[in-house]
Amino acid sequence: MPEDSPPTYHPERTATRLTAEDLARRCADLAADRRAEDIIILDLRALSSVADFFVVASAGADVQARAVADRIEEGIESKGEHTWHREGYQNGQWIVLDYVDVVCHLFLKEKREFYQLERLWGDAPRIAVAT
Repeated sequence: MPEDSPPTYHPERTATRLTAEDLARRCADLAADRRAEDIIILDLRALSSVADFFVVASAGADVQARAVADRIEEGIESKGEHTWHREGYQNGQWIVLDYVDVVCHLFLKEKREFYQLERLWGDAPRIAVAT
């Protein structure tokens, strides 16, 4: 590109991005929109480099878990963020939505009880979620 050419405009680079905590809170709010239960946010910043936050929520059925995942993805995409990786959607028993700094775990109730993710990360501070 010649030196005297005007710079190329890239709105995705100049848009205000959500902080990891704001993204986690937004995911939790969107999960609540689809009546997910027992929603918690685990703050992992001082404990792990895996992610800054985990959002954990329960659904009563696989159809509801997929509806919660769809709502989160739609709502986050409207804020200019995109899912980096999605796992478990087809089965619907444990859906993982990875936003790099924030990872959402949507469980069927019995799977959440079995895997006890909150117990595994028991040292992580919890952020209150209004539902």
